[in-house]
Amino acid sequence: MLNRLKKTLLAALLPTLMLLPHASAWADVSDSLPDMGTTAGSTLAIGQEMQMGDFYVRQLRASAPLINDPLLNQYINHLGQRLVAHADSVKTSLNFFLIQNDELNAFAFFGGNVVLYASLFRFTENESQLASVMAHEISHVTQRHLERAMKYQKRNAPLVWVGALGSILLAMASPQVGMAALTSTLAGTQQSIISFTQNNEQEADRIGIQVLQRAGFDPQAMPNFLQKLADQNSFSSKLPEILLTHPLPDSRLADARNRANQMRPVVVQSSQDYYMAKVRALGMYATGRNQLTDELLDNYARGNSREQQAAQYGRAVQFLQAKSFANAKKLIEPLLAKQPDNVWLLEIMTDIDIGLNQPQQAIALLNGAGAAKNSPVVLLNLANAYVKAKQPANASRILNRYTWSHPDDVNGWDLLAQTSAQQGLNDEEMLARAETLALNGQLDQAITALSSASAQVPLGSLKQARYDARIDQLRQLQNRFKQYQKG
Repeated sequence: MLNRLKKTLLAALLPTLMLLPHASAWADVSDSLPDMGTTAGSTLAIGQEMQMGDFYVRQLRASAPLINDPLLNQYINHLGQRLVAHADSVKTSLNFFLIQNDELNAFAFFGGNVVLYASLFRFTENESQLASVMAHEISHVTQRHLERAMKYQKRNAPLVWVGALGSILLAMASPQVGMAALTSTLAGTQQSIISFTQNNEQEADRIGIQVLQRAGFDPQAMPNFLQKLADQNSFSSKLPEILLTHPLPDSRLADARNRANQMRPVVVQSSQDYYMAKVRALGMYATGRNQLTDELLDNYARGNSREQQAAQYGRAVQFLQAKSFANAKKLIEPLLAKQPDNVWLLEIMTDIDIGLNQPQQAIALLNGAGAAKNSPVVLLNLANAYVKAKQPANASRILNRYTWSHPDDVNGWDLLAQTSAQQGLNDEEMLARAETLALNGQLDQAITALSSASAQVPLGSLKQARYDARIDQLRQLQNRFKQYQKG
């Protein structure tokens, strides 16, 4: 059990600390930075890292409130890939996820997986600031900090890391309780553990700001965002518990500002997608103080054309959430008339039409979407509209292709299960449900569902061969994952 705790903790503890402030000293702004992948490689091969990443992503889907919003996921992945294109030492593909959590955080873990908390949309004032956080996390991945932590752990193995695991997992479900427990656990840790993460932060800051600049964003966004965090903590009546053991020192702000000042100043406008993503995330997935406010929308309404469009879209999101579909439609129709292939507008209009019990209108709209017709967002919405219109055969044609090209998207499998059920195709419904279970790390249940599907089709048929082959694949996956589950 101890080995399992250690392995799981390394995936949970260090990434959670990555966004938290640590002391650091900036190095030269030149690009001659060390490639630490070789050192880490002696502990963990790239192939094993990818396998571990696959395991932990499945656990994350099962236990954390991931946001499976096709629009938001498309946005953060496009933004992330723009940054990755300007990063060095990229040894794995990078994938970006959003988690529904009001705490301010982001973390990276095995296999090039980066998780952003949705509250970042509230705390960032522009796209460059959001990109600065992502560039920082990308740099943790390219420098293989988690793998280097494993090497350090193997050499030192402090038991306090094991004690912190339960607190980290608890923090996922209940941030206040979990962070309080984590603080008491870490309060007496050896300084060497804290210093190790400080070194990681220094390296991620140094490399991240270069990635940010190369990708065309404002390098001042990184120190500006850090300053915002410092200001927030200075005026807070109660500091977040984790910051009591990891304060944000003035030296880090000064070093970040100095590095940014040595770079060519640029004026960068946030994209339309950033503004749309921000109001959507706050309007649909935030709670409490993080929710979309009238004040923000009023400010956007007085801003530039991109902000004005986001304000109108944000008002429509509010109406949609309140099920005031007619009012939402009045706001979106004039925008859509000017931008008939805008996926943000097409998606919300689909939801409005379905809310008004008019799925046929949504189908006609999406089939005429022009250049956006083959967008994953439009395809999912069209399939959903066919499901609501009780045209499952049309939905199945779309979803069979979609799940083939996007096998890791639970949205596609969930819709395919619904449309298969509508057609009475019990074996295909079980297949779709099995794939969702597998993506959530529930491999035993997935194999049971596939076995049921196999038993429902003719012996020796192509379908049975397909289901049995998939069962074999999942059993092989189980065997590979056993090393991370051993007690």
